[in-house]
Amino acid sequence: MSDKYSPRERIEIIIKGEKPDRFAASLWRHFFHLESSAEKMAEAMIEYQKRYNWDFMKINPRASFHTEDWGNQFEWSSDEYSKHKHTRYAVNNPEDWDKIDVLPTTAPVLDGHLKAINLIRKKCGPDLPLLMTVFNPVGIARRLVGNRDRFLKQLKTYPEKVSGAIERITKTFESYVAEIRNAGADGIFFATLDIACAEAMPCEQYNSFCRPYDLRILKAAGDDALNLLHVCAGNNYLKELSDYPARLVNWNSCDPTNINLEDSFGFLGGKTAVGGLDDTGWLLHGSPAEVKREMDKIKERTAGKRFIFGPGCTIDARIPHENIMAVRENLEVKLNSL
Repeated sequence: MSDKYSPRERIEIIIKGEKPDRFAASLWRHFFHLESSAEKMAEAMIEYQKRYNWDFMKINPRASFHTEDWGNQFEWSSDEYSKHKHTRYAVNNPEDWDKIDVLPTTAPVLDGHLKAINLIRKKCGPDLPLLMTVFNPVGIARRLVGNRDRFLKQLKTYPEKVSGAIERITKTFESYVAEIRNAGADGIFFATLDIACAEAMPCEQYNSFCRPYDLRILKAAGDDALNLLHVCAGNNYLKELSDYPARLVNWNSCDPTNINLEDSFGFLGGKTAVGGLDDTGWLLHGSPAEVKREMDKIKERTAGKRFIFGPGCTIDARIPHENIMAVRENLEVKLNSL
């Protein structure tokens, strides 16, 4: 059965709370062996999209691209299933925070990823919503140090130095997010990393310290942006951040320490939940038949809701093709069951 709507039309229908022709879905992953080049990375995602025809593309760049122009260095992986190895962090002592300057959008790595967005848009056409991954400024600062506990200790011990650097990081990405839109993205996939959770800091501290930086980045995408808020980690602050200016919201709803999918509809209001797929459980280890059974259960619980099938985070590259195809092939339903 052919689709009645384009991916863009289908997403817009779901966001409005109306009935689409079928359920929508998107899964995203890394292509580690191709990520040393932004162009090769883009080509890999284009081929991935052609293979599965997702309803939006979460552009999954090198997770390190936010930090490289400030000095983080890596040994690039040639293995599809292995992450890149850090060889140097930009911040190794308190004085290094002063070296974190405001970067131009033409900084080499940032600019390379803008070109990748433009390439993806040209190859995928206008009907596919594109969301570019952007991390929260405090999370970027934490990655310049490498260790979360070390970062939090420095934030407490040298608050002016660290806060000054975070301000410059924020200014950098305010400008960069505007260029992301100019390059062809419809909005940003805004990830809070491992900061917006109870293990990192109390919610009151996140709201007072991190939230203002977050909102500046989201605002930079523009009032018409199709933004997705991804609240990472377990014991996260999904409910507390659900008022962020993002029409789509994603988190690991299969983690028992987080709010589950059904309970989220009570406070997400007019926002669309993206999730439901247990990418570390039955999607990774089960059979295509099990994937179908689990998806059918989710369909029953989300019928008539603003909902898109998605993983809790970037999926493991080892998830079998047959299971991913089972997700794609199990989206069709009768209209009166939506």
